[in-house]
Amino acid sequence: MSAGTEQERAVVAAVPDGLFIGGEWRPAAAGGVFSVEDPSLARELRTVADADADDAAAAAAAAGAQQSWAATAPRERSEILRRGYELLIERREELALLMTLEMGKPLAEARGEVKYAAEFFRWFAEEAVRVEGGYQASPDGKDRFVVMKRPVGPVLLITPWNFPLAMGTRKIGPAVAAGCTMIIKPAEQTPLSMLKLAEILTEAGLPAGVLNVLTTSRPGEVVEPLMRGGVIRKMSFTGSTAVGRLLIEQSAEQVLRVSLELGGNAPFIVFDDADLDKAVEGAMAAKMRNIGEACTAANRMYVHASVADEFAERLAARMDELTVGRGTDGADVGPLIDEAGRAKVDELVADAVQRGAKVLTGGRHAEGEGYFYAPTVMTGVSPDSALMSQEIFGPVAPILTFTDEDEVIEAANDTEYGLVSYLFTENLHRAFRVSEKLDTGMIGLNKGVVSDPAAPFGGVKASGLGREGGRVGIDEFLETRYLAMPLG
Repeated sequence: MSAGTEQERAVVAAVPDGLFIGGEWRPAAAGGVFSVEDPSLARELRTVADADADDAAAAAAAAGAQQSWAATAPRERSEILRRGYELLIERREELALLMTLEMGKPLAEARGEVKYAAEFFRWFAEEAVRVEGGYQASPDGKDRFVVMKRPVGPVLLITPWNFPLAMGTRKIGPAVAAGCTMIIKPAEQTPLSMLKLAEILTEAGLPAGVLNVLTTSRPGEVVEPLMRGGVIRKMSFTGSTAVGRLLIEQSAEQVLRVSLELGGNAPFIVFDDADLDKAVEGAMAAKMRNIGEACTAANRMYVHASVADEFAERLAARMDELTVGRGTDGADVGPLIDEAGRAKVDELVADAVQRGAKVLTGGRHAEGEGYFYAPTVMTGVSPDSALMSQEIFGPVAPILTFTDEDEVIEAANDTEYGLVSYLFTENLHRAFRVSEKLDTGMIGLNKGVVSDPAAPFGGVKASGLGREGGRVGIDEFLETRYLAMPLG
């Protein structure tokens, strides 16, 4: 698909620009709009409706379709998701271009995200008809217990900007499968993909009121009244730990169920017996996927001292081969999301250099239009550098060395986060021994990508609560109830 200027304009113009409430597209109650920017040009793509508390109230009312939606046959919900999957695959090129324009990632990665996003619909289409309960005798034999599952109720879904389509389908898929109505608030930087997804789901047959979309530049004014209003029974959020903590506080008033996928500080450990070909490829995937703007990105690379120089040289050489530019022009590395994101990366790199780090490649941002930053590899990084404790969220690979297994495990676990760890070793005993000691929700063993719709995604400690995807993903949207019945 050629991403010429005319085609770019056509794809953007085809996206609805209103709020989606009760099955209808409408302007914001106060008539406000806000700008969505192309980060590769630092220019406005278009404007969309800017919701406020009145719009949140309207969406909450629309979510009152819960009772009728919960009564819908599981097979019907399954077929809606299956049609949604097919439509996403059918419109992969259009959706990929739209995502690249609003988020910046290269078209090849955007195509991959559309496929990944669609797989959540296919997975949960299959799970919708497999929600099970149970039947058992009471211990004294006098009663029978019938255990059943039912939808938790209207849910609030809050998605991030870095995976604007997949983080939506990862939440919408199980909610639809379970029979929950939804209000979704996409990130203000990347609302276009979600608006297009709502249109596609309507075409797939999702009834009015089941999915409601609120775009806003003032998320606090929209989210807080929904959290405290008494309609929502569950909230699912993907984003920063700081915001997650605030949402937990707000959820307490109504005792909401919460699912939180928060920040990460992923260690990437390379032992002396690792296959360096696999390790370098894994590092490229774990670091450079999504321009490094991912909570699962390798944030701290610990490489055994005996292979550290070779690993660093090979990684730097691979980074040097990457082209930086607009995702629509075939570049390998697109822009960061905005100037604030790029400034943070600049500050973290400068801090590390000041503390003694050596830049092998990169270490600078590009001048001119867009928020570009060069792929960067650094060695000699001090453990007290700011980027050891903060998410970099950019294409920067800091390398530290180690010599002792227990030492590197302690360093890897020395963080408030616990989302994912990466481990490279050819020793099976070491693989199991170290994996059991790493304090994270997910581990990539000799691979740099762990995300899969069929696997439970989530972390421990300050990286969140609950799991998304896999067989347990639908459980987050279901309540368990049981019926006690005497035999006579």
